[in-house]
Amino acid sequence: MKTLLDRLGLSRPQARAWAMYDWANSAFYTTIITAVFPVYFLDVVAKDLDRDFAQGRYAWATTIALVAIALLAPLLGVFGDVSALRKRLLGGFVALGGLATAGLFFVQAGDVTLALVLFGLGNLGAAGGAIFYDSLLPHVARKGEMDQLSASAYALGYLGGGLLLALNLAWILAPERFGLPAGEGLSAAEATLPTRLAFLSVAVWWLAFSVPLFRRVREPAAAPVDAADGGSLLKATVRTLLQTLGELKRYKHASWMLLAFLVYNDGVVTVIRVAGLYATGKDLDRSVVIGTILAVQFVGVPFAFLFGMLASRFGVRRLILFALGVYALICVFAYLMESNSDFVLLGILVGMVQGGLQALSRSVFGSMIPKHKSGEFFALFAVGEKFAGILGPLLFALTISFTGEARYAILAVIVFFVVGALIFRRVDIAAGRAVAEADDREHAALAVTR
Repeated sequence: MKTLLDRLGLSRPQARAWAMYDWANSAFYTTIITAVFPVYFLDVVAKDLDRDFAQGRYAWATTIALVAIALLAPLLGVFGDVSALRKRLLGGFVALGGLATAGLFFVQAGDVTLALVLFGLGNLGAAGGAIFYDSLLPHVARKGEMDQLSASAYALGYLGGGLLLALNLAWILAPERFGLPAGEGLSAAEATLPTRLAFLSVAVWWLAFSVPLFRRVREPAAAPVDAADGGSLLKATVRTLLQTLGELKRYKHASWMLLAFLVYNDGVVTVIRVAGLYATGKDLDRSVVIGTILAVQFVGVPFAFLFGMLASRFGVRRLILFALGVYALICVFAYLMESNSDFVLLGILVGMVQGGLQALSRSVFGSMIPKHKSGEFFALFAVGEKFAGILGPLLFALTISFTGEARYAILAVIVFFVVGALIFRRVDIAAGRAVAEADDREHAALAVTR
């Protein structure tokens, strides 16, 4: 009889350790990207700048960081495969992101450039680490387990990010209860200390809870290096990348999935990244904005688990299309949003579908690629994810530049969900999985004969 952990795909220590990384790095997305730092940047760091101009600078910082990782991702992913250094490369990005986040503790009013540089480096660490973390999924998950394990990891991410955000908000809103400076007559450094400590706590959380993955998850074997490369990892990396790009036609359905994800994830990433900034720009109550973003984390926990459980019953195709339909409605509601209650409703809708959509997208793609090439294929997946993260904020920034209003950019995001859904309908998941499994069997047979 299956236990609860079996049904959640978390019965093995290796699976739990892998999933804990979602718990670890989600704190960066909740506190830094979504809830606390955007408000701190607008209200404290850039308070002397025009609000729309400050929002534009923030969006450009995000765009530059994600362009950098998108350009590096293919080479990094292939290098991780041929060198068997996925975990070390993940560790390097975790260290970069964690240290940059810790550096935000020193950012005060007027430190606009410092704030944006550190924020960009934190984004680089989070995005770069995701390449190697995701590439480990096909090696950790057993047959038939990938959808559930991916969804459970997202649920743990919601829970971990939500718990730390709740603690952060507690000492920001009631600092006196934690022995922190409060009341009238505080210096600028004292007044901002609770918020800056929140940034520091994210760095500690991210670094500490990454440890189980490095201790428990085994490094997959290196992909074989072509003899023509003379054992050179650099030559093997470039050669393998070119081969993979040339083989995309062979993995037709994985390629369609990659393109669909690139398109619709643009909308998802835009909603995540501009929610707090957009609401703050609409002059909504700050406590409602932050409280709603916190609530989204806990709404997301059961729904992420639920998406994973329902995948085998209703099929991942139906669940992904359902989630995209909900996101299209979210865009319309966001355009019409005027009140605090409107924002709360939007938050609930996002919490219902966000984790499930991203988790099932990751697992569907992972099931249609050969395991021995997981790093290079998930690097391409990361390129799609990061270019999605580029186009959304870029659209946001450009729309503000041309119209002076952010709400038109929010409405335009609906195009990404509609077009992404149309492309996704071309994906034959069963056929894609069959090709990947056949490739893995061929690779295993060749390895035995060598």
